Amino acid sequence: MPLASTRRSGLVDQVIGQLTEAIRTGEWPVGERIPTEPELVAELEVGRNTVREAVRALAHGGLLEVRQGDGTYVRATSEVSGAVRKMCGTELREVLQVRKPLEAEGARLAATQRTDADVRELTRLLGERDDAWLAKDYETYVRVDADFHLAVVEASHNTLLAELYRGLTEVVTASVAATTRTEPAETESIGHHDLLAAIIDGDADRAAAEACGFLDELLARGSEEYD
Repeated sequence: MPLASTRRSGLVDQVIGQLTEAIRTGEWPVGERIPTEPELVAELEVGRNTVREAVRALAHGGLLEVRQGDGTYVRATSEVSGAVRKMCGTELREVLQVRKPLEAEGARLAATQRTDADVRELTRLLGERDDAWLAKDYETYVRVDADFHLAVVEASHNTLLAELYRGLTEVVTASVAATTRTEPAETESIGHHDLLAAIIDGDADRAAAEACGFLDELLARGSEEYD
């Protein structure tokens, strides 16, 4: 990573903190296997039981998944996200239904609370999203589309709302991927320019309606399960 060696007090909590930070910052991306137990013991300079207890705690919280005979993998970036993944499972319709009220309120607040910096970031992301679609770079498109929706909610400057939505990061990205994966070259990208325009204009009701509109469109297309 490298991980910093720990002090001798509260070792388990310290190890949990360091492992969580590696996950949160993306140093250990979702879906990837983390270092083996012996590697963590050597890097952290702690006992095997300490590492094992820390990993067990993070697995219980939904951040890690222990696969017997294979290793330990990153499952989510936060306990909120881990819990959401457990509750929603792989049902796309449920994810879209949960996204709808959060994104609608985020867009409504963003229309009145956004800053010039927020507008610049939203404009940049939307441009990058459109470029990725035209280039048929669907992997980048999915990532940037999810980033755009998060940026809209963050522009609300409601700390709790943004934190709740950040907990949905993995399932939001998966839902974008699921609604993009079916022969994307034969479909049109759902545009978000009207949503951005409403936020720039400070029209809260229109922004909320635009946020609901594209999710209603996705739901109308019929939801499938994603992996």
